[in-house]
Amino acid sequence: MTEPTPGAPAARAVRALHARRTGGAPLIVPGPWDAASARVFEEAGFPTLATPSAGIAASLGYEDGQTPAEEMFAAVTRIVRAVSVPVTADLEGGYGLPPKELVERALETGAAGVNLEDGDRSGGLRDPREQADRLAEVRAEAGPLLFVNARVDTYVRGVTDVDDVDDAIERARLYAAAGADCVYPIKAPAAHLPLLCAGIDVPVNVLALPDGPSFAELGRLGATRITFGPGLLLRTLKGVAGLAEELAAELP
Repeated sequence: MTEPTPGAPAARAVRALHARRTGGAPLIVPGPWDAASARVFEEAGFPTLATPSAGIAASLGYEDGQTPAEEMFAAVTRIVRAVSVPVTADLEGGYGLPPKELVERALETGAAGVNLEDGDRSGGLRDPREQADRLAEVRAEAGPLLFVNARVDTYVRGVTDVDDVDDAIERARLYAAAGADCVYPIKAPAAHLPLLCAGIDVPVNVLALPDGPSFAELGRLGATRITFGPGLLLRTLKGVAGLAEELAAELP
């Protein structure tokens, strides 16, 4: 078992991985939900991993968004310690922690970066300028020690017209100006990606969806980074369900 590798080297490695991407060859970042899955992805050759909060929640028996902060930080720590590649951590909206404490807690896990969303617990969206100010505080506290991925929740909160990307672009630009290394318009339709990526000056994270475009096609549309949310856990559980059925068939 390796020790966490917090600090500038891990975050710098993650930034370098994003900077080397070219059109059609996005960075593929699997989402481990525990130490065992993290080791499997590392052994397959992936150079960086990104924990999914929904996947960890499911593995711990919670609904998405209901994992206590202490348990989320503990889960991230176990994942980071299990592998030698840098791991970025989905910390949802930051659990109400002030930026200084949030950064301290994130660094204690050994994570190389954080994913922070602009949706709120009521099902709406935070004011984008207030969120940008919070991200700026996180950046000021973290300096170069954390890769900051700012999630834009307009597409999952149902407040943006499906034919209008302006709100998502405005939020993404504010977050980038506040110091985010990457922005994540989660569940943006593939048809919107060229507009989004043309209007945003930092790497763009795209969620891979079942039956969606290939990784190469998402790259051609502008994606820099591709993540999976809880999707890989859900695919794994389908396999477990099949195994359970096989075992159940042998029950007396």
